[in-house]
Amino acid sequence: MENIVFLDRDTIPAHIQLPQPNFSHEWHQYPATAPQQVLSRLQQATIAVSNKVVLDANILSQLPRLKMVAIAATGTNNVDLDYCHQHGITVSNIRGYASDSVPEHVIAMMFALRRNLMGYHQDIQTGVWQQKKQFCFFTHPIRDINGSTLGIIGSGSLGQAIAKLAQALGMEVLFAERKGQPKCREGYTPFSDVVEQADILTLHCPLTAETANLIGRQELRQMKPSSLLINTGRGGLVDEQALVDALQQGEISGAGVDVFTAEPADDNNPLVAHAHLPNLLLTPHVAWGADSAIQTLANQLIDNLNRFVNGKPQNVV
Repeated sequence: MENIVFLDRDTIPAHIQLPQPNFSHEWHQYPATAPQQVLSRLQQATIAVSNKVVLDANILSQLPRLKMVAIAATGTNNVDLDYCHQHGITVSNIRGYASDSVPEHVIAMMFALRRNLMGYHQDIQTGVWQQKKQFCFFTHPIRDINGSTLGIIGSGSLGQAIAKLAQALGMEVLFAERKGQPKCREGYTPFSDVVEQADILTLHCPLTAETANLIGRQELRQMKPSSLLINTGRGGLVDEQALVDALQQGEISGAGVDVFTAEPADDNNPLVAHAHLPNLLLTPHVAWGADSAIQTLANQLIDNLNRFVNGKPQNVV
């Protein structure tokens, strides 16, 4: 009998059905779990399910019954993988579930920012159209997507899917080599060259010690003044204060951000504090969240549990 505990069930919308595991089990779930509640809730668990709840070495070392951590997402930075590897705890994650949802969100942000839809919407709200007394007005530049250059950092399934959509829109696509690498793999362009040449730069790499603040003040200054930055990867990939400064100083033209260094982001977050900027488009970590994608995630999550209990674990990290 497996004891399964889902620590943050509300990260999956209520209308999305979770299939039943096909083995004998007890199922316990909580809408959310605060750090001080993790240990007590997992005390009897043999399988822990977590989307964003942190499971560090201190917590894991006090859970002798735990055999598996099933991450209900792709990112793994909330689980101490080294500890799990050293102590025989299997960790699985979710893969390939948002290969339509995230790319479409990125493309939507591209168009909204490239055509300055937010700026024009705000202008109408504040009466600029009425003041101009013209059938149309041009207070913000409007640029085409066709013929522009898309720089992609991260060449996994999401990066590849976005490249396919971008090419269909007439964009040139550049995949960035890893930052600081002296040699460039075939099919890739040096990191700095991509940053400098891209009209739109989109991030799809994991958050690690090496990629933290991957885009900081130096990189933002390297970008074209007309360029856009889109981050649907992880918040920590971008220096958020540096990004706000770059937008205000005209170092880049606009930014679309779906992920934040701390989530939910509060009013102290530099991006949230400047959400009024007409060239800053914020969404609350929902790029992945089309119903079809979330249902795929839910199905794969339970399949990961089934395969582990049946002795054939999959999506192991």
